[in-house]
Amino acid sequence: MRVTPFAALRALKRAVYGPRAKNPKAEKRIVREFHKLYFYGKERTWKNNTFWLKVPVAKCPLDLWVYQEIISETKPDVIIETGTAFGGSALFLASICELANRGRVITIDLAEQSGRPEHRRIQYLSGSSTAEEIVAKVRGMIGADDRVMVILDSDHRAEHVRKELDIYNRLVSVNCYLIIEDTNINGHPVMPLYGAGPREAVEQFIRTQNDFVIDREREKFFMTFNPRGYLRRIR
Repeated sequence: MRVTPFAALRALKRAVYGPRAKNPKAEKRIVREFHKLYFYGKERTWKNNTFWLKVPVAKCPLDLWVYQEIISETKPDVIIETGTAFGGSALFLASICELANRGRVITIDLAEQSGRPEHRRIQYLSGSSTAEEIVAKVRGMIGADDRVMVILDSDHRAEHVRKELDIYNRLVSVNCYLIIEDTNINGHPVMPLYGAGPREAVEQFIRTQNDFVIDREREKFFMTFNPRGYLRRIR
């Protein structure tokens, strides 16, 4: 018997939610398996075929949608991004700032690349995100009354991410966000052999301070590349 996509979808809904109540274990299992399918199918999904205004963006579109919600809600004057790559995410963030008529992006990367998009709301810095001279430049580009949001997406080793957290958390404004990307690696649920990475750095950081909370509401679309990586400053 031929199974149509709609029949498969109905069967999936019954498996997760059932006639009386949803099944959290089945839901979690389905999300994990889809996460792996999407992540490991990167050549046709996030790595080579996700673009913003024709510029590659190596991110999950569900997270990009959440970013625009955060920007529109919290109205940052400055968004600091570590890890520029092709500049697609910086262009996306700058475009949302343009639509909101507020905010600019400071994006940092070790490597300089030609052809990165130009935008009046993007400022590129070349160097290590943890180098004293780069941090000093960033601080000098922030006004005393600016509201600041930070996105960490550079070197994913736990040691480096923890250094970034210790530096950049101080710049984040109250009720703004510190987002640590790719907390899905090292088995959460992908790339189980990676070793300690962003997720482990977050867990260390969150145990040592009381100024940030993990905002799981930002994971509302089930799949995110940043599980437990959306931190909101509460004081």
